Amino acid sequence: MHPKQKKKLEEKKIAKERIEELFKLAEDAFVKHPKKAHRYAKLIRKLQLKYKIRLPVKIKRRICKKCDHFLKPGYNCKVRSKDGKLIIHCLDCKNMMKIVYSK
Repeated sequence: MHPKQKKKLEEKKIAKERIEELFKLAEDAFVKHPKKAHRYAKLIRKLQLKYKIRLPVKIKRRICKKCDHFLKPGYNCKVRSKDGKLIIHCLDCKNMMKIVYSK
């Protein structure tokens, strides 16, 4: 493997670890410091775009695609299921994310 490829793989690995850590911090900080949690979510999105990383589903569904805010059901988002779709409604920017699921 070429040295540049090794370096890129190592950078992606570090970025993935950082994303996981930031997500844990955002979950812990949301209730007391929501602005911190939103900042962590923005950093997650920034790392994802910079290193072209695919986010795990558990993280992807907890960050609003429009305003990059951390979503916590019952606090700043509504989660509903209707007609085979999961609808996540961000209460900060009024954005709706629809996710199709099979029964």
